[in-house]
Amino acid sequence: MDVLILARLQFALTIMFHYIFPLLSIGLGLIMVIVESIYIFTNQPLYLKIAQFWTKIFALTFAMGVATGIVMEFEFGTNWATYSRYVGDVFGSALAAEGVFAFFLESGFLAILIFGWNRVGRKLHYFATWMVCLGAHFSAIWIVVANSWMQTPTGYHIVGHGLEARAEITDFWAMVFNPSSMTRLIHVILGCWMTGAFLVISISAYYMLKKKYPQFSIASMKIGLVVAFITAILQLISGDKSGKIVAEYQPAKLAAFESIYKTEVGAPLTLFGIVNSKTESLDYAIQIPKLLSYLSFGDMDAEIKGLDQFPKEDWPNVPVLFNVFRIMIGMWLFMFLISIFGILLQRKNRLYNHPWLLRAMVVSAIFPHLANQAGWYCAETGRYPWIVYNLLRISEGLSKAVTANQVLGSIILFGVLYFILFLLFIYLLNEKIKHGPLQTEEEEDESTPYHGLKHLLTKDSHDYTL
Repeated sequence: MDVLILARLQFALTIMFHYIFPLLSIGLGLIMVIVESIYIFTNQPLYLKIAQFWTKIFALTFAMGVATGIVMEFEFGTNWATYSRYVGDVFGSALAAEGVFAFFLESGFLAILIFGWNRVGRKLHYFATWMVCLGAHFSAIWIVVANSWMQTPTGYHIVGHGLEARAEITDFWAMVFNPSSMTRLIHVILGCWMTGAFLVISISAYYMLKKKYPQFSIASMKIGLVVAFITAILQLISGDKSGKIVAEYQPAKLAAFESIYKTEVGAPLTLFGIVNSKTESLDYAIQIPKLLSYLSFGDMDAEIKGLDQFPKEDWPNVPVLFNVFRIMIGMWLFMFLISIFGILLQRKNRLYNHPWLLRAMVVSAIFPHLANQAGWYCAETGRYPWIVYNLLRISEGLSKAVTANQVLGSIILFGVLYFILFLLFIYLLNEKIKHGPLQTEEEEDESTPYHGLKHLLTKDSHDYTL
């Protein structure tokens, strides 16, 4: 196989696997802050147990994120040395800031968060929880800033020529606040919050189906549903803003998302269709007239550039992007509906009467991962053939010395290693879920033997409704 394809494949596989865990860490960081805040201000022991349980899950995801993230740093030097030289001043600044302001903050307070429950005061532990949460979010900030600069580069100039050319920062804050960075950052953070919320919903629904830990599952479910619903609404607004940024700065990407081969005035928004690459058209399309133009530029008669405005060799993979983009939207729709139905039934204390919804909630933990992976795929492959948009092509960023056999060998080795790590993660996560939260005496009476959620809600329903 071609070394460029293999190098792209390796980076895609490693970053997609790594991306599972920061999403959970950031999302669970928010959940931990919310739960511990409730405990601090209400002094209810139940929320202490909930906070301790989700902290254990957070610690597992944090460890996996660190272990899988280190590999990508080496890939920049081995497979993408030319790219690293070209953007080292820019990307290196963001990565250094991520280490100083994010990783050290997060890891510095992690021990207090995990082991300090009975060793430090409540206020200090609460402060540590906030710092770990902020550290996780700061990591996202600097990584997204670096990636957004690759999408919409600003605040730089090019020095040198040929293979010695490289980008140097002329305005650090212009680089940080490039046209797409803040919009993309909000979109990513909201995606992380949805991921954490639906893991909470999934595990809580599992306990409800198994009729275990009723107080824990009801309280956790309430928090997860509220976070999921609010985040889903905000994500819709954020997605609209992200689409406008793409339309303005990366029109070829938008054309690929919507399978627009020819420039159109008053372009429709496609809900469904089958891309026909041979005829460069969209078959069996279900469309809303002029809506794409309106969403992109606020004008129903605005012009949407088609792929005919760009060299054919520079076109991204339109059929794949068209479908993956709709997978992302479909996952959002599923999560939005689950959060709405869950909240409505929870308010009526009838969620336990709908096992079909509880089963869907158990499965729903995978939905935000699919949506986030699809979103990143669209963002990265949609700007093909550029690794730095309109500045450096993907083929130009490849290391000149690396061979196809070397990359293929490392793909196989890391594939085996990551498979083992994933099995270990699933095993440890399953063990923590089976072990469940530590129980108070009242909870033990309710769950062993189990007397039913209906009994619990009837006895004390005012404590657990939304």
